[in-house]
Amino acid sequence: MFEFGTMIILFVLGYTFIALEHPIKIDKAATALLTGSILWAFFALNAGSILNLGFSPMWIELPAGASATHFIVEQLEEHLVEIAEILFFLLGAMTIVEIVDQHEGFKVITDRIQTQSQVNLLWITGLLAFFLSAVLDNLTTTIVMIALLRKLIDDKKVRWFFASMVVLAANAGGAWSPIGDVTTIMLWIGGQITTLNIIKMVFLPSLVTLVVPLCLLSFKLKGEVGRPAIHPTEGDITNRFERRLVFSLGLAALLFVPVFKTVTHLPPFVGMLFGLGTLWVITEIIHRKKPHEHKKKLVVSHILKRVDTPTILFFLGILSAVAALQSAGHLFLLSGWLDKHIGNIFGINLAIGFLSSIVDNVPLVAGAMGMYQTVTPDMIAAMADPAKAAYLHHFMTDGAFWEFLAYCAGTGGSMLIIGSAAGVAAMGMEKIDFIWYLKRISFLALLGYLAGAGVYYLQIRMVG
Repeated sequence: MFEFGTMIILFVLGYTFIALEHPIKIDKAATALLTGSILWAFFALNAGSILNLGFSPMWIELPAGASATHFIVEQLEEHLVEIAEILFFLLGAMTIVEIVDQHEGFKVITDRIQTQSQVNLLWITGLLAFFLSAVLDNLTTTIVMIALLRKLIDDKKVRWFFASMVVLAANAGGAWSPIGDVTTIMLWIGGQITTLNIIKMVFLPSLVTLVVPLCLLSFKLKGEVGRPAIHPTEGDITNRFERRLVFSLGLAALLFVPVFKTVTHLPPFVGMLFGLGTLWVITEIIHRKKPHEHKKKLVVSHILKRVDTPTILFFLGILSAVAALQSAGHLFLLSGWLDKHIGNIFGINLAIGFLSSIVDNVPLVAGAMGMYQTVTPDMIAAMADPAKAAYLHHFMTDGAFWEFLAYCAGTGGSMLIIGSAAGVAAMGMEKIDFIWYLKRISFLALLGYLAGAGVYYLQIRMVG
């Protein structure tokens, strides 16, 4: 039992260092990789004493005579396949976005915003971030939108309000799209949700999560925004046609992924790599006659250097750490505790949403995926207890538990500036003060989160 508890201590210690990334000045990717590696090594070295406790349901199902080492290697290889699918998907998506950005494709959007009214601009940028996040992801959308806000708003404190609403909008927009947030991607790739159903069931709650804070903040903001002075820049290295072409192709590549998965039934990362390969070939063709000093900035081999590799490695580390706890049986015990003391899928997910404002939502969702098995109709039919069968129905593919988990984990992080990748990005880019956000935005985010949760609950009661 000592070794079993030590794994929890090691995970909490590693997570503490991740949360304190900025004060201790150690990149969270490094800590995550160490945490994942140490947990698996400790698990392997103490396999006998940990597995003999019988908390791992997978160990119990092994044939008689199977060795602990064989079990751990099999589990590690199985988790590695699942993690690799997520990482290749993210790598492809992030590269496509970088290609569009390097070609100044996002100017197609930013050049069309002309209003200077604070309220009008608040709604335009909020709704734009909401829908853009569903196609890209909340982190990329936040980066793009803050770059836009810097061209539209000169006053720093006013821009903080808009940047904060972008964080709320980006997180809400990512929750209802299968490719809009890493956690939703994880659920989609894992088979817990499907494309059309997550859009149908989570779109309205996510929209309400944004609209409630926007309405309340509209009463506070008055007048017009002052635009920053425009400074002359060097000549563009892309023309209008190239910007529009690359933007359209990048958007089409991202939107094509769910279609590709539906038609071929292959993992989504294959569709994402197909889109990346297509965009790569086309950009090579259109730039082949350009001067070398321009071409080298636009080719994908150069753009790949700009992809946020530490983020990819962070996900690798944290997902492997959670996988170790899953195989050892920790998440099985936690699911039992939640069922016993909360026993309600809405309460469990609301708690996960609140936790995601303090800790990263990736390990929380990974933990939930490890704690709760996706139930099949045959498993429900075999249940003798009707009440138990009704409860398990929530854990089927497109069940209420998975849908509400996508909503809560995606939007709950908005309650604190450090609660999401989008919030951390905004905090870093605009130097938003933690206390300022806590005083002026957190309560608005909380009201939106609870309002959206209420809408989802009403939907379930109405449509079943």
